[in-house]
Amino acid sequence: MRNQPPARPYNVLFLCTGNSARSIFGEAILNRIGTGKFVAYSAGSQPKGAVNPHALAQLQRLGFPTDGLRSKSWDEFARAGAPDLDFVFTLCDDAANEVCPVWPGQPMTAHWGVPDPAAVKGDEAQIASSFRSAFLLLQRRIELFANLPVRSLDRMSLQKHLDEIGRTTNQTAEV
Repeated sequence: MRNQPPARPYNVLFLCTGNSARSIFGEAILNRIGTGKFVAYSAGSQPKGAVNPHALAQLQRLGFPTDGLRSKSWDEFARAGAPDLDFVFTLCDDAANEVCPVWPGQPMTAHWGVPDPAAVKGDEAQIASSFRSAFLLLQRRIELFANLPVRSLDRMSLQKHLDEIGRTTNQTAEV
């Protein structure tokens, strides 16, 4: 039995505890490379209330639009009127281990853990390097995801691919 493709782009939610860096990267990257096929969102279980300035700087350096990016609660996506989600990806171990809300649309889920660049202490070069590394890892995983033949895979095969992508590093690109 094949997935029934929605008559709209797939809705994807990237989750992290603070929704200030990694999940923001996910939203920005997928909205750029998945235009027409995906619509990406981000949220956090305990949002910081502001996007990390280093995350914004990383996106701006690479020419990503940052207007409209904001730190928000995952509750926005669990209430009536929220978009039906097709995929939910947790990006930090804390969010992966929390009890998530019930998502509209019964989305497929996977954990794509990425080290928290905001937790890195050091000089500006070390901090910028941690944000660049997190961005590149997410970009690689999202490229693999965006190139999956989602509409033609059965649910079990698709889940296997999603889980494999979560184990992908910048050096290993085979899925």
